[in-house]
Amino acid sequence: MTVETVLKQTEQFFNSGDFKKRLAQRIAYQTESQQQPRSESLNEYLQQVIQPELEAMGFTTTQIANPVLDNCPFLIAERIEDPALPTILCYGHGDVVFGDAENWREGLSPWEMVEEGDRWYGRGTADNKGQHTINFAALEQVYKARGGKLGFNCKVYFEMGEEISSPGLAEIATQYRDKLSADIFIASDGPRLTAERPTLFLGSRGCINFKLSIDAREQGYHSGNWGGLLSNPGTQLANAIACLVDKQGRILVDGLKPPAVSPAIREILSDIEPAGQPGDPEIDLNWGEPSLTPAERLFSWNSLEVLAFTTGNPQRPVNAIPPKAHAVCQLRFVVGTDTDNIIKNIEQHLKQHGFNNVDVESYGITAATRFDPTDPLVNWTLDVITQSTNKKPALLPNLGGSLPNDIFADILGLPTLWIPHSYPACGQHAVNEHMLKPIASEGLQIMTRLFWELGEHGKELIAQHKQHQKNK
Repeated sequence: MTVETVLKQTEQFFNSGDFKKRLAQRIAYQTESQQQPRSESLNEYLQQVIQPELEAMGFTTTQIANPVLDNCPFLIAERIEDPALPTILCYGHGDVVFGDAENWREGLSPWEMVEEGDRWYGRGTADNKGQHTINFAALEQVYKARGGKLGFNCKVYFEMGEEISSPGLAEIATQYRDKLSADIFIASDGPRLTAERPTLFLGSRGCINFKLSIDAREQGYHSGNWGGLLSNPGTQLANAIACLVDKQGRILVDGLKPPAVSPAIREILSDIEPAGQPGDPEIDLNWGEPSLTPAERLFSWNSLEVLAFTTGNPQRPVNAIPPKAHAVCQLRFVVGTDTDNIIKNIEQHLKQHGFNNVDVESYGITAATRFDPTDPLVNWTLDVITQSTNKKPALLPNLGGSLPNDIFADILGLPTLWIPHSYPACGQHAVNEHMLKPIASEGLQIMTRLFWELGEHGKELIAQHKQHQKNK
């Protein structure tokens, strides 16, 4: 059996419609975890879809209750062919965001997969049911081609609460660290750089949301009788925000900035051009740090955003000075940012500029991660993608958004390789979510070749990786 034969069989599997049927079955499960989680559907997805599929490939599966949120269980599966073989850890999540059925366009439903041209519509087609369906199907193709073997050991860590910030994911990873031990982490989530360009990213930006509040008095007062005599919390808070980030989106707090972009990262991003595709918004070229390219701003720098601002009653404004003002802000940050002192640095900066009356409250933090782009595993993965697609893949040091990659990189200590099978205009987290059939087909070819090559050369690859780590 050669890799070409396996890939031809994989192509036949896709073209036969079997992959489409498999994905449609998954979309029919209403696995919403937002708002009130659908505990019955979440459990059924694990027990009726994921467990049987993995067990058919000889995996031992264990469902684990969530220690933080009862309704969002976990699954750990493992197939150990030989302790001497390398072990990979795969990941996926079966939960989806709120279906929002009434706002999908006519003829579409979040819970029924509909095909139109090159698009498969349905909630989860892009995030994340379509992506883990591709990866598990690729494992299956290799398993069958090798006569009931993969050629490596494989573990799967699967969750049902990613869309609500993965409650319990870190706790389970810590508790079951030995059971989840591996040599390399491979997963798929998030979008490619563009629909046409396959992508590898090595981590994700971190994220912290925080609330700024001014509580001046108990009630509002007539703006004619008291205007000019009473401070306006809305005006004050707007100016407080303006001292954190200017009108061009440049961060003004030194403690919220990352280290300078390294020459190595700058070189990696030199051929990366974000946006510019059909369905993408037109980017503002003069927004953000002025010395950086758009790619550097998105993948190697921090951004401070105002997500919401409220003062008075925007729906029914009255002629009164509002008593309070609130803003929810967000800092997306890369590796190297002083994450221990983000709130402290904001508070100090505000006080230095005379805003002693602004309260700052944090809503938790997700860590930033970035696997070493010079590691041999990275070039190997890029070569696999190139051979599978005849395209030059995009290498991103980290995703612009956030994923729970710190669980795998920091708690489990693994090299992390993410190969996404979606694209930026897929409707992820919005109505009319869809997967592009060409990306699904290409993704299945990429992952099948990757798993096949791991079975052929896994020992040498892991040895090269370990030697590289020693030489650093």
